Amino acid sequence: MNLSAAFTVLFVASASAFAPANTAGRTSTRVFSNANQNPFGNAKSLEYVGGMDKENDKNYGRLADKLNEADIERRKIKEEADRRERAAEIRREERLAKIEFMNNMPENQPAGTVDEFMFKEGVQDQLDKLDHDLVGLLAVKKRVKEIAALLVLDKMRRKLGFETSVPSLHMSFTGAPGTGKTTVAVRMGQVLAKMGYARRGHVVLATRDDLVGQYVGHTAPKTKEMIKKAMGGVLLVDEAYYLYNAANDRDYGQESIEILLNVMENNQDDLVVAVAGYKDRMDKFFSYIPGMMSRIGNHIDFPNYTADELVKIAGVMSRDLEYDIDGPAFDTFKAYIEERMKLPFFSNARTVRNAMDRARMNSAIRTFEKFAINGENGGMCSVADLKNISSEDFQVLLDDILYADVDKRIFS
Repeated sequence: MNLSAAFTVLFVASASAFAPANTAGRTSTRVFSNANQNPFGNAKSLEYVGGMDKENDKNYGRLADKLNEADIERRKIKEEADRRERAAEIRREERLAKIEFMNNMPENQPAGTVDEFMFKEGVQDQLDKLDHDLVGLLAVKKRVKEIAALLVLDKMRRKLGFETSVPSLHMSFTGAPGTGKTTVAVRMGQVLAKMGYARRGHVVLATRDDLVGQYVGHTAPKTKEMIKKAMGGVLLVDEAYYLYNAANDRDYGQESIEILLNVMENNQDDLVVAVAGYKDRMDKFFSYIPGMMSRIGNHIDFPNYTADELVKIAGVMSRDLEYDIDGPAFDTFKAYIEERMKLPFFSNARTVRNAMDRARMNSAIRTFEKFAINGENGGMCSVADLKNISSEDFQVLLDDILYADVDKRIFS
C-alpha cells in the first residue's frame, strides 16, 4: 500500500513539472509591432524585374512569351517539313510523268538537226572564229570540237527529256608559252556561254600572286575574290604548279589549292577551272595533288608551232592590224624565225608578235625618214606606204641575230 502511494505521488509530481505556468497578469512579447504584417515581405517574390544580371537577362522571360516562341518554332519546323515533303512529291510526279512520256515516245520522234543547234546557239560561229584566229593546232581544235559536240548532243537529249548531267568541263592546258592556251580558253568560255553551261562566258586569268597571300589569313580572301570574279565563266590559272611548294610544308599555296578543289567539286555547274603550264611541270604538279588530276576531265596538249605556221601567224596579225606584207618580206621573216627558234626563251606566237611590233616600228621609221626628212614626193605619202611592211623591215631583226654579240642574241 505504501509502495502504491509512493508511485502515485511520483506521477503527480512529474506531471506538474510539465504543466504550463500560470500566466495571469503577464504581458506577451510581440515580434512585430503590427500583428497583420507578413514576415516575408509584401513584394511579389516570384516576379522578375530584370536588369540585375545583364549577362543572363536573355535566360529569363515571361512564361507566356517562351511558350509562344516555342510554338512559332514548332510551326516553322512543321512548315519546312511540309515544304520538303511537297517538293519530294512534285519530284516524284515529274519523274513518273517523264517515265510515261519516255515510254510513249516513238523511236522516230524528231529531235532537230545538229546543225540547227550548232548555228542557232552560236556554237558554230565560235568554232569558226577559232579556226580563223588560230593557225595550226589541229589536235587542239579537234578536242575543242569534241567538247562542243558533247554539249550540243547533251542539250538535244535534255530537250527530249533524257537524263542529263553537267559533264566535267575543268581543263588542263599544257604547252610552251605562246601556243594559244589563253585564246582557246576564251573561245571555250564563249562556247559554254552559248550552250547555257556558263552564265557569262568570260575568262579570268590568275597566277600565284593573285591567289596566294603573304601571311596567315591572307590566302583565303585572295583566292575567294578571284573565284568570285570568275563565277559564271572560266578561271584560267597560268603556271599552276607554282601554287605548290614541295620543299615547304608551310607554304600558303596549299590553302589556295584546297579552296580551288572544293569549288571545282561543288560549283562545277557555274565555274570552269582551267590550269595551264609546261607539260613536264604540270605532270609533276598532278603527282603531288592527285585530287586536282581526278577533277579535270579534259587534258589538252598544245604543241610548238613550226616555222611555216609562225609565218602564217604573222600574216594573221598583219591582216588584223591592216598591214600588207609582200612575198620577199615573208621570206625574210621566215629566215629570222628559223634563227630565233635556235635561241633560248623562244615563245612561239609571242615571239612573232614582238617581231611584228618591231617590224611596224622599222616601217614607221623608214616611212618617216623617206617623206618627212628626205621630203620625197613633196612629203606626201600614200595609203600603201602607211600599210606596207617590207623585207628590209624584217632584215633589221635578222641582222641583230646574225651579227650581234652572242650574249645579246636572245634579246633579238
